[in-house]
Amino acid sequence: MSDLWNYIKNIFQSTANSSASNPAIHELIQRSEAEIQDYEKWKKSLVCRRLLDWVNNQYAAYLLHPAEIDEAIDFLRTPSAKGFVIYFRKMNYSKREIQHFFDLLKEQVKKLGYRSYVSDTRTYTKGKWVENIQRHYLKPRSNFEQERGTPPQQLGQQYGNINIEICTRDEEVWNLKFSATSYNDRMYKKADDFGGLILELMKL
Repeated sequence: MSDLWNYIKNIFQSTANSSASNPAIHELIQRSEAEIQDYEKWKKSLVCRRLLDWVNNQYAAYLLHPAEIDEAIDFLRTPSAKGFVIYFRKMNYSKREIQHFFDLLKEQVKKLGYRSYVSDTRTYTKGKWVENIQRHYLKPRSNFEQERGTPPQQLGQQYGNINIEICTRDEEVWNLKFSATSYNDRMYKKADDFGGLILELMKL
């Protein structure tokens, strides 16, 4: 029993001294067979379709009337990064549904020829709460060999590197972030338009 208690104390101590860059727990994401089966069923549900349509409609509204978008979503638009943040704490979705949406975004990006670079989860303390970040990080497939020439040609980057994160605080899902970050230098062609990526994400 004392061994178990020491283990528990060590976990709490390491969490108390942790941070985003030095998490107490850092693991690869692995879905169980039951989770995978539930995910496949969820993809065919009306809940999934409504969420995809909502994001698509909010992006359209953002382009036309940015001040009128729902308070549960924000869009990021800088020269090098485009994306959105969904504040799920303001919406009536279960943790299970949010996880499925997170995995769906990864699946949709992979359909565009992207490769999964890492899928991991980090747990650490932040202020008063214990924060957990689940992340899918994807990169365009390298086409350096195909595009290399004499003189060297610019490299394609599709929409840039893509990062998808779920932030959970004390077991409550706080938000989901989706971002596409591109390179702005002479080695690379201009990234494809983010609006096209939104359309591809919503196809199911």
